Amino acid sequence: MAFLDDHYLLQSDSAKAIYAAVKDLPIIDAHNHCDVKSLAEDRNFADLWECEASTDHYVWEVFRKCGVPEEYLTGKAHTNYEKWMAVAKAFPRIAGNPTYEWIHLDLKRRLGIDEVINEKTGDAIWKAAKDILARPEMSQQGLIRQMNVETMCSTDDPADTLEYHQALAKSSIAGVVRPTFRPDKAMNIHKPDWPEYIAQLGRRWNTAITSAGELIQVLRRAHKFFAEQGCRASDHGIENPWTYQYTEKQADAVFQKALSRQPLSHDDLVCYISWFTNEVAELDAEDGFVFQMHIGAIRDVRDSLYKALGADVGGDLGDHQTDYIHPLLPLLNRFDGRLKVVLYNMSPVHNATLAQLTRAFGSTVNLGLAWWLNDSFVGMERQLEYASSVDVLSAFAGMVSDSRKILSYGSRFELFRRTLARVLGGMADRGQMPLEVATERAVELSYQRPKTWFGF
Repeated sequence: MAFLDDHYLLQSDSAKAIYAAVKDLPIIDAHNHCDVKSLAEDRNFADLWECEASTDHYVWEVFRKCGVPEEYLTGKAHTNYEKWMAVAKAFPRIAGNPTYEWIHLDLKRRLGIDEVINEKTGDAIWKAAKDILARPEMSQQGLIRQMNVETMCSTDDPADTLEYHQALAKSSIAGVVRPTFRPDKAMNIHKPDWPEYIAQLGRRWNTAITSAGELIQVLRRAHKFFAEQGCRASDHGIENPWTYQYTEKQADAVFQKALSRQPLSHDDLVCYISWFTNEVAELDAEDGFVFQMHIGAIRDVRDSLYKALGADVGGDLGDHQTDYIHPLLPLLNRFDGRLKVVLYNMSPVHNATLAQLTRAFGSTVNLGLAWWLNDSFVGMERQLEYASSVDVLSAFAGMVSDSRKILSYGSRFELFRRTLARVLGGMADRGQMPLEVATERAVELSYQRPKTWFGF
């Protein structure tokens, strides 16, 4: 089998037949981190570095590991060409990591460049890509059309005005891009800049927020506004999924402490975050949103990196020890049958826990695909195989790219669909299901299921 050939990851005729049925289906991406402003402006990417690495901490992390100096990853002293050549030299060393496959897929599928990246080919690839990316049809909206993206959901703060979403509603990809309600900044009461954020949120909605109850009233206004702009889901990134039941009075006592910059105890955090999460879930239930929870990311663990570059630059990992069951049960029981919930795990250790938990709560609580550091051929294959043996595979919420790079949407979804075809093809080959049933499930999970589940 040649590198990234037509049979990439597909080791049986059954898998190949299943993949043929799903490979050209439209993309439904219910969670990503696209730059909506840049997409609305519809400009072309200037070069390979801008579209592949300028915003991608996946790339930065693997090349740091290979010894590429930080100045060639996040620094400003070197040109984009110099940065590209630095990583091209190190590229063979990251083989086996999904970043190696994703970027090569981007080149091969989107740009038609069928070269393997290394020190000798880096310059030629750079020049060829620069010429291709400059073509009119390679604008950012043009790329979305080429990849057959039917729906993609950005990640947006309740303080956002969504003017770029409104601009996109009048563009060549009208109806494709939807906002997602992401209130993490209002939830993260332990952050040093939380009081400033609460003031900013109040200004956005022309009111002063002086209590926990007033905060929820402002979020209700934002939630309705998001719904008017086509939003169909909220999203919550949380290390510990506390959802215990507290009163507004209890939460407000913590709110007042944080607003006056008093130290907060662990119990304070559990109280406020639990109350807040339940209140946003109530908003979702009111407006028919899907409630998505990304659980277990411990962020910015490397002090030197955080001090030098700030948050979200790659110093993150998945927590293997977080209790996902007892903290989540209060919310799942409170909203049993009246709220659609999707649970994502970053560590493969929690595949079993969440598969069993979603099984226990029936059709309204379901698994999202393996997320972040679990988002690879290995992570997806293991999750799909285990979850299908415990929960119901057809109840999966579907693939999400979680990507900051437009160019990678096609590659992320291709990797998922090939992995799905491999898993279902293996089941067909072992006599666990007929090939036609396996193919039906692949089509459902690749397109029909996420479209219906999220209400697109």
